[in-house]
Amino acid sequence: MHNRKLGRTTEHRIAMLRNLAASLIIHEKIETTQHKALELRSWMDKLITLAKRNDLHARRQAATMLFNVMADDEQSQSVLQKLFDDVGVRYSERQGGYTRVLKTVQRRGDGAPMAIIELV
Repeated sequence: MHNRKLGRTTEHRIAMLRNLAASLIIHEKIETTQHKALELRSWMDKLITLAKRNDLHARRQAATMLFNVMADDEQSQSVLQKLFDDVGVRYSERQGGYTRVLKTVQRRGDGAPMAIIELV
């Protein structure tokens, strides 16, 4: 599988994808550039597959791929908890294809192709 470099160093790219994955888990739909969305899709497939396993080792593996931020202020639920308690249970019967990438208009400032990525 070919990873996109996205014009960033390795550390910056991984941090960016961790932030995008956390935002997608929290909001379940985000708008970003098309190339970032396509790269994020493979990250989310791995995370949701780990969430479907729902054991301690899978939780620790997912924790290395995500930043531990709070998903809901009123429930004080972390992103990792939401991934395993809500998202993993929702896709327990599904065999892949957890995200959808919809192409939208080009960004006005630099003409970058934009896309919406959402959980199916």
